[in-house]
This record gives sequence, structure tokens and C-alpha cells, in this order.
Amino acid sequence: MTSNPLDHKIDFSVVIGVKNANPNGDPLDANRPRVNADGLGEISDVAIKRKIRNRWQDMGLPTLVQQQDRITDGVTNIRDRVKMSQAVNDVLAEKPDKEPNWREKFIQAATQSWLDVRAFGQVMPFKKGLNDGLDGVSIPVRGPVTVQAAYSIRPITVKEEQITKSINLEPGDTKGSDTMGTKAMVPFGVYKFNGSINVEQAERTGFTEDDAEALKKALETLFVNDASAARPEGSMVVLKVVWWDHDSKLGKLPPYQVHEATQVSYGEDASSFAQVSIKVNDPHVDGLHVQKIQGY
Repeated sequence: MTSNPLDHKIDFSVVIGVKNANPNGDPLDANRPRVNADGLGEISDVAIKRKIRNRWQDMGLPTLVQQQDRITDGVTNIRDRVKMSQAVNDVLAEKPDKEPNWREKFIQAATQSWLDVRAFGQVMPFKKGLNDGLDGVSIPVRGPVTVQAAYSIRPITVKEEQITKSINLEPGDTKGSDTMGTKAMVPFGVYKFNGSINVEQAERTGFTEDDAEALKKALETLFVNDASAARPEGSMVVLKVVWWDHDSKLGKLPPYQVHEATQVSYGEDASSFAQVSIKVNDPHVDGLHVQKIQGY
């Protein structure tokens, strides 16, 4: 993807609705929905970036870190996918011990090859022993796009249901213990997360205006093709994307002030997304422009 280099700061906020779904299971808590110490529901930044990458894959955009069950090129590890890039192979052929700028060239080749590296960066510590040019190479790439964890506006309730299977997994005359289970979900909740794009890092990785548009589109459609037993179709939606363009590299307002401009409220007995109020307090600062985008 080629276009003009990104030359201005961007901030964004995303409001997510959840109804009878597990937005992000905690593996340390029997995969129940994540809850912080204040009782607020949580979706980790890693889970959010995973969904962004999935959407980029759906758009046909080159993605280095692919989910195991969504691999499109038959490659099951990052090392082999890195070696599929001609730009990276050209750098590997230069031999790092003889080229003082080799690491910068590797970073440039990687960011040219994959959008998620260009956006989020990637730490690539390759082990020794395979004798393929990557032996012992450790490359940290810092990306311009930062995404915070999402937290619910109000404390959430976690509902648990007992479930059973109609057939044993293993042979036996009676039902085994594996036929019983528990399914946990959030009956209703609204979450919000914030993010930013740093121009200085964008210049280093080559992140462009078209890349920013691809990120915006991914945020609008975050839960498209993401349905599962834990997140049935329509149970998780993007209610609003609030996208702020600054007319400068450093920004017209501090990020926390821009992020706090999106206010979300709903009653304790709310059970419908139509009952959620989203208000954006535009500070009307010269050089700061806001888009309010309905999600999917």
C-alpha cells in the first residue's frame, strides 16, 4: 500500500456494545470475562489488536502475525513468513556482520512488507541453529499505533450457565466428566478504548495516510467475521468510532483531553444498545477535526 506519508497526529476512541457475550476470556480465571479490581469489564489491548489484524487480513492487506486458525499462506510461524518476503531476503543476503546499517535495513524491509509491523511494530528474537540468515538475530520494531485496553463504563455482571454435551469425548458406558461445563457471559455492557498514532514513529516505519484509513475501517468493522459460540453474531458491535485529526505532528490537545471528550452513559437497567448515550464534547480548537462514525 502506497500513499502520502502520515504528517499529522491522530487520536481515536471506540465504543463497543456487548450483549450476552464473552468479550475477552481470562485464561487464568476459567476463561470467564475479564474483570478488573473495580468490577469493570476489560478487553485487553492484545485482543483488540488481534481483531484489527483479522480485519486487515479480510481486506487482503499483508499481515505478519496471523491467528492460527486464520492462516492464509500455509505458514505457521513468523520466521518462515519473514523469509517469504523478497525485501527481507535481499537484506539477509548482505550479511549483518559486514553491514553497519543492516538492522535499519531489516526494519525498513519488514515495515514495507507487512501493515501490522508498520502499524504496531514487532519484536522478532530469532533463535540460533537453523543457519538461515536469521540465526541469533533480534530485531525490535517500534510502531506508531498504540491501542489501550477497553474498559466497561459501569461495573459488569458475569452470568454463568451450566452446559452439557450429548456425547462423550472418549469411549465409555456412562457420561464422562467432560460432558459437563460452564459458559460465562456479560448480559449487557458498554466498553470504550482509546488509541493514538504517533507521527515520529510513523515516519520511521513508513506508516501512511492510506494505512491510517485502513486502521479506521478495521475499527469500524472490528467484529465482522468474529462470531463464535462465546460471541454470537450481533452480540458485540462497534457503536461509535470517534476519530480526531490534528493539523500538527504534536497535536493540538494532550491525548487524555481528546480521549475524555467521548462520554458514554446508560442506565443500570439498560438492556438495549439504543439506550446508550454517546456524547462527543468538541473543544472547537483550531486545527483539531473530529469524525463521528457509526460502526457495525
